[in-house]
Amino acid sequence: MKHPAITCLDELEALFAGAGGQLYGGEAISQLEHALQAALAAESEGATPELIVAALLHDVGHLITGQGDDDVENGSNDHHEAIGAVALAALFSEDVCQPIALHVAAKRFLCATEPGYIKRLSPASLASLKLQGGIMDSLEAARFAARRHAADAVRLRRWDEVAKVPGLATPPLAHYLGIAQRVMVRGSLHAAF
Repeated sequence: MKHPAITCLDELEALFAGAGGQLYGGEAISQLEHALQAALAAESEGATPELIVAALLHDVGHLITGQGDDDVENGSNDHHEAIGAVALAALFSEDVCQPIALHVAAKRFLCATEPGYIKRLSPASLASLKLQGGIMDSLEAARFAARRHAADAVRLRRWDEVAKVPGLATPPLAHYLGIAQRVMVRGSLHAAF
């Protein structure tokens, strides 16, 4: 099934206003809270504006596909990383879209290459790991590491993992959409940002 491209920040804002209130795949926070926490983690580490936007939007594919809170439990992989990256390509460069496209592979890579990483995954993240191809073998890990955006995807993955704290205070969505506006490569601008 082909999903439409996101062509302006208004569409992103509407997506978060709607589906962003749903629980984030087996975690105790909403999709919007998870996105804002990931963006905050990136911003707190001094990431580039492109990586902050990638952190904010890394799971937008879940919103596009309408992932349910129990989809992973029911064995459904929505391939949100690819769907999100393709949908966002009309607005953002590869420096935003490629870390998004690779953040699931980065989890598989870290499980293969970093001792103890898998033990830090939440139960929901462990369950989705199986659906997403499991731990990489050594050849897959070497291929992943050689990709241009692999290091950024690994950073994004780490922010993804820590962005699951119920009640954590974050800047509002408007703050991060303002950053997104500054790194857009084309498309319609939202006048309020």
